[in-house]
Amino acid sequence: MPLVVMCGFPSSGKTRRANEIKDYFEKNTDKKVHVVGDGTMCIEKNTVYAESQREKNVRGSLKAEVERKVNKDDIVILDSLNYIKGYRYELFCLIKHTQTPHCLVYCLTSVEVSSAWNSNREPKEQYTQEILDALVLRFEAPDSRNRWDSPLFTVQQDDTLPFEGIYDAVFKRKAPPPNQSTLSQPLSSTNFLYELDKVTQEVLMAILNAQKTSIPGDLIAVPGTTDKISFLYI
Repeated sequence: MPLVVMCGFPSSGKTRRANEIKDYFEKNTDKKVHVVGDGTMCIEKNTVYAESQREKNVRGSLKAEVERKVNKDDIVILDSLNYIKGYRYELFCLIKHTQTPHCLVYCLTSVEVSSAWNSNREPKEQYTQEILDALVLRFEAPDSRNRWDSPLFTVQQDDTLPFEGIYDAVFKRKAPPPNQSTLSQPLSSTNFLYELDKVTQEVLMAILNAQKTSIPGDLIAVPGTTDKISFLYI
């Protein structure tokens, strides 16, 4: 079932909005709703976001958890920064592979508002100002012209969530079609190795035979194709 991706600055209200979406779906559908995010995985923000490798590992863990929970019956909400457009594209590829719709909810705030909300949190829940500023500088805002950022719902601090629009986006819209990169490749036939060895031997024999009679510059036919290769003497 659908994936709802939250996005925004640190302390921009993503978790509050994610919980509002969760409550709406639980009240208006018979679907089970899973929230996956920094909070549910007990991530120590200031430690993780201070080091690129740790942050990369956490993103991988979040994506893996989303992949485990996405199925035909449940709704998944990814409550994290999701501030890198390349990562959002990876999530888009994931939903293409699982053939389910998705949408992006962008909690738009100013740096000043996010900083103020951050300072009002419990001390253990706060980002340090240094980490917050660094994340804001690295933030890549979503763009609805990108297929991985669409449908995009931008919500400012005093806005009411467009619940009906989100519902339509994830329940009434067709899933994006899969492409070659997201389709599972069929298994090779059981005699694949035999056929490969046979063709390889035919090509080798053609080259060895041509060496006996050819001179540099002659063209040698490749068995099984219309291509020819040039004979070079070394």
